[in-house]
Amino acid sequence: MVRSLLVLPLLAAAAGGVWLARGAMLRWRDLRAAETYELAGDQRPMLARAAGAMVCGVCVTALTLLTALGTFGGLSTPRPQSGAAGFVDSDSDSGSAGSGAAGGRQAAPPAAGAVPEAAPGNAAAPAVVPGPPPAPSPVPSRFDSVGHPGGGELLQSAVLGPDGKPRNVRVWLPAQYAKDPNAKFPVVVMHAATPRKTADTEVPDVFEGLSSAVQTGKSRPFILVAPEAPNGTEHPCELVAAAPQAIADDAVLRTTVAAAFRTLPPGPASWGTLGVEGGAPCAAAAALARPDLYGAAAAVSGRYDDVALVRTGAEAPATASPKLLLAAAKADAPGLDAARKLQAALRGGTGAAARADVRISDNVQDYTADRSRLRLVRQAVQYLAETLAKAS
Repeated sequence: MVRSLLVLPLLAAAAGGVWLARGAMLRWRDLRAAETYELAGDQRPMLARAAGAMVCGVCVTALTLLTALGTFGGLSTPRPQSGAAGFVDSDSDSGSAGSGAAGGRQAAPPAAGAVPEAAPGNAAAPAVVPGPPPAPSPVPSRFDSVGHPGGGELLQSAVLGPDGKPRNVRVWLPAQYAKDPNAKFPVVVMHAATPRKTADTEVPDVFEGLSSAVQTGKSRPFILVAPEAPNGTEHPCELVAAAPQAIADDAVLRTTVAAAFRTLPPGPASWGTLGVEGGAPCAAAAALARPDLYGAAAAVSGRYDDVALVRTGAEAPATASPKLLLAAAKADAPGLDAARKLQAALRGGTGAAARADVRISDNVQDYTADRSRLRLVRQAVQYLAETLAKAS
């Protein structure tokens, strides 16, 4: 605004300077003509006009510099004083001149529990009582198709992990997902045992097991979610002993999947966990740590840290009882021994650990280890379907 106002006196000074300079030139010519004829002339009118033209020239120069450099540009947008409601100072003066759409920037809200400063002359503002932390909002994420195993569709995207870093997450949609556009599906979260890998790369026949269980009528269709295992240790599920909540309470994963797909609401009636071999301790920890979030867990062919898992169950919320299947092939003697030891340790624990419903499956036997694993996965999915159906 002030810059545009400077243009008017600039033009006036320039016009006045031209008029005075022209008058001074005419007076000078008259004086030269008078000297030629030896006549005496009055020099004062010429000097007055010349002085006025010089003053106008100085004014034109000053106004031109002020307009070009924008010395008064900061006055074009009034800056509110510190503490004015709703606005704060811009980071630089260029924001007022070049960002007309921005105008003023809204002040950041005070941190939870912070006490705002009292304005001068007023009584101290009351302290803000911190409320419960808000639930994480759904995180938009684009999932791209990467294959069609087991008659369904496999998609992948990058989702933030509990450590705040992005990691790959794969989601398998059963064939029924595309056939019924209005149906909502329960979810099984499958944990991986190898750093920077998803569980389906370790157990590629898991989709066949899921599809087979559905086709034979032993399970309703599930959405399988396979997050990438964290890096930093050779066996990620050893983190159970240090931070079971980081494995169980993966809020960003749940909200992202629920926002991107037609899932039943996260909770014990519709969400479960699955782990095979090295991922089995993670599945057991998730069910024991948060039975209010995961209604059931199936751990297949696992080896377990009894002390850590009992402590995890003892510290779990008292609102629900964990439900856990520990499955191993009949030929897997170490796996069955580990399952029975964990079952006994949980029964001797406290809190939710002592109330846990732990079942052991030891009846699977087949010609090869791969076929036994396929049958174990099918059995685990059947257990999850039956348990979640009862909870709902």
